[in-house]
Amino acid sequence: MAEIIFMPQLSDTMKEGTVIKWNKKVGDQVSEGDILAEIETDKAIQDFEIDVSGYLLFIGVKEGETTRVNDILAIIGEKGEDINSLIENSNFFLKKEEENNLKKEKKCRIFISPLAKKIAKKIGISINKIKGSGKNNRIIKRDIEAYEEKLIRKLKDPKEDKRINISSMRKRIAEHLIYSKFTAPHYYLFIEINAEKMINLRKNLNDKLSKEEKISFNDIIIKAVTISLKKYPNLNVSFQETEIIYHSYINIGIAVAIKDGLIVPVIKNADQKSLLQISQEIKYKVLCSKSRKIQQEELENSTFTVSNLGMYGIEFFTSIINLPNSSILSVGSIIEKPIIKDSKIVIGNIMKVTLSCDHRIIDGATGSNFISFLKEILEDPIIILI
Repeated sequence: MAEIIFMPQLSDTMKEGTVIKWNKKVGDQVSEGDILAEIETDKAIQDFEIDVSGYLLFIGVKEGETTRVNDILAIIGEKGEDINSLIENSNFFLKKEEENNLKKEKKCRIFISPLAKKIAKKIGISINKIKGSGKNNRIIKRDIEAYEEKLIRKLKDPKEDKRINISSMRKRIAEHLIYSKFTAPHYYLFIEINAEKMINLRKNLNDKLSKEEKISFNDIIIKAVTISLKKYPNLNVSFQETEIIYHSYINIGIAVAIKDGLIVPVIKNADQKSLLQISQEIKYKVLCSKSRKIQQEELENSTFTVSNLGMYGIEFFTSIINLPNSSILSVGSIIEKPIIKDSKIVIGNIMKVTLSCDHRIIDGATGSNFISFLKEILEDPIIILI
């Protein structure tokens, strides 16, 4: 007996999904455990594994199309099975019928003045494409003239703005950041760090490591952050409506830029890992993020986030907190500039960092103590090797 496969909810915040690729086509035999399709959620592209066997009889969402969670995705059943009644009674049919009815209503509700209709017919303009500005959206003379002028401009300069549909991930990013910015009262702490010893440490380590093991400045910073969070656990917290959660683990989210936006893979229990282990895990998760093969569980339960734009030449910036975290560290590039040392002006390497904090649960003094301690470690980072 045929069975409807619905769009699955592949993350706790997923409301709709986009089919990136079908691995099977209608008529193909499928088995339990097969990867039927690749689906883009609001966070990543995930493989969708089916738990039934049979033949793929119907595909309800084309590649590149988006539909809501629990809408019909496909139908699997016996070869040659009649599924017409199943489709007609499904939300797929009802939704299509609703869309068709809406189109018919719109077609019937075109109001136009006799003069405007006469002008449109004379110059050969389809009134279906014109939005009326008169009473009850009635198309009048000035609407026809404005549309004609637009067509003339288009012929003179055929360039048009490119328009693309917003991806599920971009929608989720927008919703999440708006919620964070207007829910958590942000404040920002800025500090300059002398990066000389950090540069020397990285060079000495990389001279002894293989190409695959090379350490980045970001690896060093993240290791220093974990040490600082152990010293100041009041930043390793989350705010909920009736309580503050003091996390027993330190999970560091790493902001990674990808084609469609931003993704935050998580280094779990980072305080229990060596610098080299952190470095290797970051390399792996950045690679998975950019190829959109990161797993859902690898994006969850961060307690603190680090966003580094130093590699883009950005000297200084602020970040929006990645809720439910209560703080995020923004890391700029290392800049060579004059500094005062032993009452003399010398050339040094300075890195600016910004700590964004949720003022509901992190006071200014607490945030200041954390970022000052982080500065101490990064200016003499030998401790990260212990």
